[in-house]
Amino acid sequence: MSNKNNLLRNVLVGAGVAAVGAIGTKAAVDYFRNRGQEEVVDENQPDAEPTSSKEVAYATVEQNSVQEFLDRSFGNPGRYVPNRPPKVFDYQGKQYMVIWAYDNQQKKNQMLAFMYTDQGRKMIASVGYTNQKTDYNINLQGTPFAVEVNNQKLTSGKSETGGTSEVDFVLTAA
Repeated sequence: MSNKNNLLRNVLVGAGVAAVGAIGTKAAVDYFRNRGQEEVVDENQPDAEPTSSKEVAYATVEQNSVQEFLDRSFGNPGRYVPNRPPKVFDYQGKQYMVIWAYDNQQKKNQMLAFMYTDQGRKMIASVGYTNQKTDYNINLQGTPFAVEVNNQKLTSGKSETGGTSEVDFVLTAA
């Protein structure tokens, strides 16, 4: 097992999230386009390595396994309930976790994105959305990512825009 996959496993362990399959790889553009749960890689296989900078190493994560992380992180158990499969991945040597959840307190969907560094976890995007409006606080400068809202790729800022039913975490260049 490589150091890179150890880092990805450390993200999972630190967040208290259980992987349901071994770590796999996939073309990054395909990984970010998928809104469903990733296929479970054979757990008996060794962890896969990205073969290029265009691939992502990912862990298949059960949607409900991020509930405890949300409860601990935001100090209000049950406020956020996962409503779409999370993405826990390593891309170009950096580890990330993106969670989609329903915010029972604010009555809106929420996408929360974290980057892991030597200093710990850092929130890099928070997007709350309903069909009426979308509010966001995004700081993705220095990453290859954007948040896609209504076909617009946002990489930074704190503002609001039109409502939507889906928010995606995407590559800026895809």
